[in-house]
Amino acid sequence: MPQPKKGPRLASSPAHERLMLANMATSLFANGRITTTLPKAKRLRPLAERLITFAKRGDLHSRRRTMRVIRDKSVVHKLFTEIAEQMAEREGGYTRITKIAPRRGDNAPQAVIELVTEPLSAKQSVVKEAESATKVAAKDEAAEVNAAADAAIAEGAADQAVEQAVEANETGENVQTADQAAIDLEKTADQADQAEASAQEEADVAEDAEKADEDK
Repeated sequence: MPQPKKGPRLASSPAHERLMLANMATSLFANGRITTTLPKAKRLRPLAERLITFAKRGDLHSRRRTMRVIRDKSVVHKLFTEIAEQMAEREGGYTRITKIAPRRGDNAPQAVIELVTEPLSAKQSVVKEAESATKVAAKDEAAEVNAAADAAIAEGAADQAVEQAVEANETGENVQTADQAAIDLEKTADQADQAEASAQEEADVAEDAEKADEDK
């Protein structure tokens, strides 16, 4: 008989094991918690959290992938509407395993696996919002700095081209070529200035939106 790759086999065959885990996941999403043996709870947890991740995506492809495991349409509907909404602010850790007393008779270790439906604490919510705001501000600041650097480079090149044009006028050599280069580089400098102004405007809009969210 072939041996499983990870952990002990929970049923007589791999197909039986998949069906058993699918039934357990269905019961978990339908009831919010189930009591089972500790090895089964540990094997169920990654499957359940993967299905919740699909539900949070909410697209048709994710729904079809979930339907391959959970065949009860009412449970799938609950997963994609109620449970996904409850887990919207969480980035993982959707389930919790709690050990309980061993089972009477064979003394097998038992555990309760349940969905973590408690809302995030106020401190965690504030930290998460601060991290998001910091990422947005850093991105806007980087875009503004890059635009300013490009504008400075273009402005320096334009000044150099103007100096070359003046020297060419004085010497009478390559006058037309130097003048055209100066005009082109001045256009580049103007475009860089416009890009810098646009980046500054976007940064101001993002800052205003962040302040509005804080006021709420």
